Amino acid sequence: MAEATEKKPQGRRKEVVGEVVSNKMNKTIVVEVTRTKSHPLYGRVISTGKRFYAHDENNEAHVGDFVRLEETRPLSKLKRWKLKAILRKTALVPEVASLDPTSAQ
Repeated sequence: MAEATEKKPQGRRKEVVGEVVSNKMNKTIVVEVTRTKSHPLYGRVISTGKRFYAHDENNEAHVGDFVRLEETRPLSKLKRWKLKAILRKTALVPEVASLDPTSAQ
């Protein structure tokens, strides 16, 4: 019976660092993670990018921010990551264009 009460040590959750490329969805950000590796034959450095959908509970991250994501249980069809920390905020926050024709004058 002692075997049933023992707990296995939990594995570490994966973490990735990338740049926010979209925050148009509510509580969801799209983060592009760029990895560089050497080509096996030619030796040239190749950069490959992959996009992850991540949960941003408070809509804190903006386009251009560098963030750290943590792996989590599936939250939707595409979201398997959550925002852990914002490492570097972008210098310029994109302005929202006004559609009011009187303000353009």
